[in-house]
Amino acid sequence: MRIIHLLVIAVLVFAAAYVYRIKMESTVRTEKVLRLHADIREQRDAIASLRAEWAKLDAPMRLQGLAERHLKLQPVTAQQFDTLKNLPDRPPNFAKPGEPDPIGAMIHTIDPDIVTGSLPAPEDPQ
Repeated sequence: MRIIHLLVIAVLVFAAAYVYRIKMESTVRTEKVLRLHADIREQRDAIASLRAEWAKLDAPMRLQGLAERHLKLQPVTAQQFDTLKNLPDRPPNFAKPGEPDPIGAMIHTIDPDIVTGSLPAPEDPQ
């Protein structure tokens, strides 16, 4: 009977140690999760502050003031535009009517088996 008592006590001690180990692991993981939540909160706060700073730097009135201060730009006036009659003539068309486009015809002369840098070389079926 004494051996059974010792065996039961040993099993109880082992079970208590196992439960304690599980408790400690869960405590460590809980602390890690809380640390991660704190890090996420800090990162979100940093993102919010950077967005606020970007909105301040990107404000149209601020950019307008900087442009006026540092750039020598003038507003566009109606006198800066020219009339359509002053446009240059259209360049001459060297293709005769009814003939194919000479540049477009060059596309059909390109060998399709030519390898470019973006395509792998075709394998020989031999």
